[in-house]
Amino acid sequence: MNTEALLRDLRGELHDGGLRCCVLVRDLESGDEIGLEPDTPLPVASLVKIPLALATVERIRRGEIDGATALDVEPGRITTPGPTGVSRFRHPARIAVDDLLYLSTSVSDNSAGDALFDLTPPARVAAIIEEFGLRGLTVRHSLRALSDTPTERFAAEQVHLAHSLAIDAGTGGRGHRIPQLDTTRANTGSARACVELLQALWTPSKIPPEVAGRVRELMAHNLIRHRLAPDFSSDATAWSSKTGTLLNLRHEIGVVEHADGQAFAVAVLTESLVPASTQFGADALMAYVARTLRDHLRQL
Repeated sequence: MNTEALLRDLRGELHDGGLRCCVLVRDLESGDEIGLEPDTPLPVASLVKIPLALATVERIRRGEIDGATALDVEPGRITTPGPTGVSRFRHPARIAVDDLLYLSTSVSDNSAGDALFDLTPPARVAAIIEEFGLRGLTVRHSLRALSDTPTERFAAEQVHLAHSLAIDAGTGGRGHRIPQLDTTRANTGSARACVELLQALWTPSKIPPEVAGRVRELMAHNLIRHRLAPDFSSDATAWSSKTGTLLNLRHEIGVVEHADGQAFAVAVLTESLVPASTQFGADALMAYVARTLRDHLRQL
């Protein structure tokens, strides 16, 4: 099947599945790529933890932060489904910066991420990634905002109402009544910007090798593996990634490395049009689209 026909078929399947999808797959050696709407900016939700980790590890390298320094972290005491780690703790904890990096990036713990943002505020994170020549990723706020959405205001049996609001309250210019979904106020990025970040982490770039290596290690240990991982993990491949989830947004970015030496950066940012919080069908569909594009690119 030629590329144009493939993209047309995938658009149809995404439409039938109630999923808007911005995706880009790139061969990290040749630079060849294929995607759908890769330049559309979307709120990135927890994907911002990758720039946060990058900035934190770089500041450790510079000697501005000691990774062994232990910080007092307040418990999140969050009871709604989703949050992990310290976000669900009931009591204060004392955790080293290096371990907060693991919790924030590999476990996607918002409270750990906010402890890191307290050390390196959003504006400083944005400045550091700009120093590395990375464009298209906007870091405006910490992670606390991600735990204050309409989901927390509805009872569990009414969570579909929060998703209905997320789906219907946007504007044509990607503004939104929910601040975390408004691209003028949220942390944002496009599939292309995410792939550029992955390329800089996996291939020689302005990022110091030891810094890139540490972030790759954190992504390799990602514990959230129900989305793209089933389609990219095998005995002959390694999948390193980060997910992002907020209301009707489902994202994942990562790199699949094959035993034959080929490596592909994958960024899939989606908006569901179905007002439901549990949608494993959407996870499976976005994984199918990403793998189909990777397979097509690999055969070119």
